Amino acid sequence: MAPRRISKRTHLWRNSVTIVCALLFYYCVPLGWDLGVSLPVQVMTLVLFTAGVTGLGWLAYRRVGQYLAATWDTGRRVDGLLLLITLVIVFFSLFYYLLEQRQPGQFDGLETRTDALYYTVATLGTVGFGDVSAAGQVARIASTVQIVFDLVVIGTLLAVMTTAITRRMTGPNATG
Repeated sequence: MAPRRISKRTHLWRNSVTIVCALLFYYCVPLGWDLGVSLPVQVMTLVLFTAGVTGLGWLAYRRVGQYLAATWDTGRRVDGLLLLITLVIVFFSLFYYLLEQRQPGQFDGLETRTDALYYTVATLGTVGFGDVSAAGQVARIASTVQIVFDLVVIGTLLAVMTTAITRRMTGPNATG
């Protein structure tokens, strides 16, 4: 018996939860405690970080299991790629932020976690507004690695979607 198809609402819900968990992880990962922050705020940050990590881990586990159970299901493949893109955005954003914190001057215009997230998404979208840019060699190498990775992921996403469209157009229920 084939697994049932997932509704659009479920896809939207899963991807929304993925983004929320990724943002909790990203903004709450403890990269160094600010001594001016109260203990309750530190505890809350740690709880939110743990929720983000737990949520992302659970989502990844479920998505891999679902994909293995139904490799033919385009929706599950797309959901898996979107999870991968989300994790890559978080990884590169944290890397860029930490790089600028530890080696100031690697980026022009990158000061906060939001700046790093913005730069990562702008690079993924290949729009590069220029307000944040890689200035140092390490930053340029990391940005190049991200661009190559993004192109591979976007190419894969396009291949999955093209295959799904072709299957629907040439399948047994196709009209023509």
